[in-house]
Amino acid sequence: MKKPVFVLAPDSFKGSLTAGQVCLAMERGIKKVMPDAECIKVPMADGGEGTVQSLVDATGGKIYELEVTGPLGTPVMAKYGIMGDGKTAAIEMASASGIHFVNKDTRNPLITTTYGTGELVKACLDKGIKKIILGIGGSATNDGGAGFAQALGVRFLDNQGKELPSGGAALKNLSVIDISAIDSRLRDVDIEVACDVTNPLCGETGASYVFSPQKGATPDMVIELDNALEHYAEMIKMQLLKDVKNVPGAGAAGGLGAGLLTFANARLEKGVEIIISYTNLREIVKKANIVFTGEGGIDFQTQYGKTPYGVAKVAKEEGKSVIAIAGYIGKGVEQLYSFGFDAILGIMPGVMTMEEAIESASDNVERTIENIVRILKLNNAD
Repeated sequence: MKKPVFVLAPDSFKGSLTAGQVCLAMERGIKKVMPDAECIKVPMADGGEGTVQSLVDATGGKIYELEVTGPLGTPVMAKYGIMGDGKTAAIEMASASGIHFVNKDTRNPLITTTYGTGELVKACLDKGIKKIILGIGGSATNDGGAGFAQALGVRFLDNQGKELPSGGAALKNLSVIDISAIDSRLRDVDIEVACDVTNPLCGETGASYVFSPQKGATPDMVIELDNALEHYAEMIKMQLLKDVKNVPGAGAAGGLGAGLLTFANARLEKGVEIIISYTNLREIVKKANIVFTGEGGIDFQTQYGKTPYGVAKVAKEEGKSVIAIAGYIGKGVEQLYSFGFDAILGIMPGVMTMEEAIESASDNVERTIENIVRILKLNNAD
């Protein structure tokens, strides 16, 4: 293989390495074997952690920090990005309303709010932004996006005309949705929502039943939250003439998908496809001999829109070989070979604790890629 070109397009290895750090470790492994190889690094994401960084890196943009209202109503520091064109912003709702802001003792989806996410959107409006890419993975919330809307001027009132408190449970008492003071700039901003689930707002496959248990909901709380969101959807349909209850993706991020569709000029799209477009991955892949991708865990669910699947799909359409690596290889991974993957390898050298795996992740990525490239070199030897 003469002066091969490797395209490195991984997601982050959550909890241990950013996508950019994975790229660097991959490059080190390649260069140990083929010092003259060209490595084109394209850090990826799918709408969750790393989305803002990937988009900012790809476009030469800038990261900003802002104190906002966290999911429990207390201040947190959040980040958002302005892309290189100066007109497009990137936000991860988890930066303001993410599950990492709560713990086993404090998590409570009855009261958590997306208000801080709305504050990030407002900050972008204040900068004159005309388009927002909003990743909505990793939430601690189940409020149907009501908090997001409140931050932008919407009022939710009970039958006494009193403001509802934060959280999804309060929506069962919703009587009036007052949009008279909504930020008028929302109408002129296109919000592209990076969403990797198709769950509706309510019902057995909706936000409350599927996602709220991992946010701390008991079985009784699940029923309470689902009933509240059902009432919320009915009020939206009755008063705002928008039917969001069964829209695929409306249940994402505890119903934030529904809130965005209701109160903003938003559309829901696969997160990885948005990143592929903005990073110009398809054109870059055309230059490759081999494409490397990966993320912390790969299993049968990867085919439902996760980063490695998106990368493999593009690569195969361009006739390129794709090799994926992961810290964890789960059940049903063999299904992925029908979707463009040529090989899927784990990076773990043996049994180790989670702490050890996190600490050694960079070395494990580097060593695994080195060994893969040694095999490729052997295979291409004269």
